[in-house]
Amino acid sequence: MKRSKQTKEGVKSTAEAPQAETPEAEAASPQPDRTGTQPSDETEAGPAPVEAAAPEGAAERAPAPAEAAPTTLEEALARWGEARSLADEYLDGWQRARAEFANYKKRVDRELEQARGTVAAEVLTHILPILDDLERALRDRPEAENLQAWAEGIELIHRKLATLLEAEGVEQIQAVGETFDPNVHEAITFEENDEVEHGKIIDVIRQGYRLGERVLRPAMVRVAR
Repeated sequence: MKRSKQTKEGVKSTAEAPQAETPEAEAASPQPDRTGTQPSDETEAGPAPVEAAAPEGAAERAPAPAEAAPTTLEEALARWGEARSLADEYLDGWQRARAEFANYKKRVDRELEQARGTVAAEVLTHILPILDDLERALRDRPEAENLQAWAEGIELIHRKLATLLEAEGVEQIQAVGETFDPNVHEAITFEENDEVEHGKIIDVIRQGYRLGERVLRPAMVRVAR
């Protein structure tokens, strides 16, 4: 009896004694926060998902609701009239813009052509005095035989330069025998001459040239009166 009672007391003391926790169990159990608060379920489960914001202008790009179909003939005709008016308005605007662009293109082409003519006229005007010098040299052509080769060289240069000017559209202004025109002629003297009609050009002192309708240089002339 005494042994049996001791055995029961030993079993009871063993059950009441606290069991020592192993390192694995201690690591697995949740640790309390240093502040004394327990971790919340939200922290354990991770941050809550954030809903994606709608892009800007999504409402503006949303398709407009379809317009209801007309239910009567009058409504259908009214809508057709509105659509026809809008189409006519677009067509008129397109035609107007096309006409304005065509006029703009013509104006630009005309201005470019005038600019090219002005530049060409300035360049050719500077070449004309060289042509005058060559013509004066040919008028005073020496008669000596040993200078004939030189004279032929001057004549060849003059012919090439005249051909170049002609290819560029430069033309001589007609003078001798023509009626004096202050637009293309520059009178040096007015002389009495019974053999030549009044107002006619007797002689040319310096040849004049034109480029199309543009006068590069008026002809210097003597006029009868």
